Amino acid sequence: MESRNPATGEVVATYTEHTDAEVDAALDRAQERYSAWRERTVQDRCGYLQRAADVLRDRVDEYGALMTREMGKPIDQARAEVEKCAWVCDYYAERADEQLADEVIGTAPDAHTLVSYEPLGPVLAVMPWNFPLWQVFRFVAPNLAAGNVGLLKHASNVPGCALAIEEVLRDVGVPEGAFQTLLVDSGTANDVIADDRVRAVTLTGSEPAGRAVAERAGRELKKTVLELGGSDPFVVLDDAPLPETVEKAVTARVQNNGQSCIAGKRFVVHTDVHDAFVDRFVDAMAALTVGDPSDEATDVGPMARPDLMDELHEQVEHSVAAGADLVLGGEPLDREAAYYPPTVLTDVPADAAAACEETFGPVAAVIEVGSEREALAVANDSDLGLGASVWTSDLDRGQRFARGFEAGCCFVNEYVKSDPRLPFGGIKDSGYGRELSHHGIHEFVNRKTVWVDHGLTDGDTAD
Repeated sequence: MESRNPATGEVVATYTEHTDAEVDAALDRAQERYSAWRERTVQDRCGYLQRAADVLRDRVDEYGALMTREMGKPIDQARAEVEKCAWVCDYYAERADEQLADEVIGTAPDAHTLVSYEPLGPVLAVMPWNFPLWQVFRFVAPNLAAGNVGLLKHASNVPGCALAIEEVLRDVGVPEGAFQTLLVDSGTANDVIADDRVRAVTLTGSEPAGRAVAERAGRELKKTVLELGGSDPFVVLDDAPLPETVEKAVTARVQNNGQSCIAGKRFVVHTDVHDAFVDRFVDAMAALTVGDPSDEATDVGPMARPDLMDELHEQVEHSVAAGADLVLGGEPLDREAAYYPPTVLTDVPADAAAACEETFGPVAAVIEVGSEREALAVANDSDLGLGASVWTSDLDRGQRFARGFEAGCCFVNEYVKSDPRLPFGGIKDSGYGRELSHHGIHEFVNRKTVWVDHGLTDGDTAD
């Protein structure tokens, strides 16, 4: 298993995949550790998370540089990702005890009834490369707090990040077996899903990967949470404040080199402000610096792999062939690595690839609409439903509009982002279930009903 720097194409490090015997031993450790881990108090388990937050902050530069080397994230964004991982550890360290407390529900007058939240067991997390620390820690923090133990199958191009996560938890004293990284391929991961020692599975990734995991887990009657792709609409109404909206639009499209499931991808713009928006947006996208992701001045780095750039470029070419106008970018840069420039397409037809598929790179599709009603119809005209945003000077109007979105995460005058305090997830082909907040910590627990009846009177008992 190789770790290759996307900016240079050079191999950073090589790793030996775990054998079947090593995977089997890891599953044994997970099962054995779970029996003891679940018996610890929530406060005790959360103490490890607080210490993990401290370690992450101490190693911001180290782990930020590791992400940049392995998957090409601009260095300032990589450091911010490490900080966000510390934040989610802080959040659950502070709130998990409250979120997992018994919920007393009134029923019969002579009964005490409640719901307790108890762990399920070892949970497998199948995670992607684009936010290689964050997407794991937002699984790790609530699940360790809840009393589950974790197994990680990370993307094959970020093994260093996978092992760094394990390192953090080991260094703060998390017991052996409570969290383990498995350096395995998807075939072995499929076998792990089927193993009786694993009780649930969560996946962040592509729609095909989600369907495969859900099918395998469903056959075994195991709970799953899926966070899949997005083709998020960024709706600009006729009263949107354009300077601020355009600035946010650029960030929404090119953050993480455009490789984000919640990036703004379809820019649905009212005709009254369309031309002004496009002029400002194109100028701002053209002004971005494309270059070495380890350079502080870089805005957009390389794509994570050459095949991903090829797929993105094919989508651009198909969109132009379908009738879209290419007004910026649209050709791979003549560099050694997989650099694709900030690209803007306008007049994008509804059946063009950029309008009806997820574009995973710095490509923006601008779609002109004549009314608010049409804007909402276009925004919802997608098989995906992860995030959406609307931009307006009228907050009441924005909130009414946002309630019409068919998506899991809807924002007014802000681009879509995850926050530990709020549930995160999608609908339609973007998956199901939620991560983060109290909603996320309750995904992989047994919501156990307990009824204690007080109506039974003392009576004669048999000798």
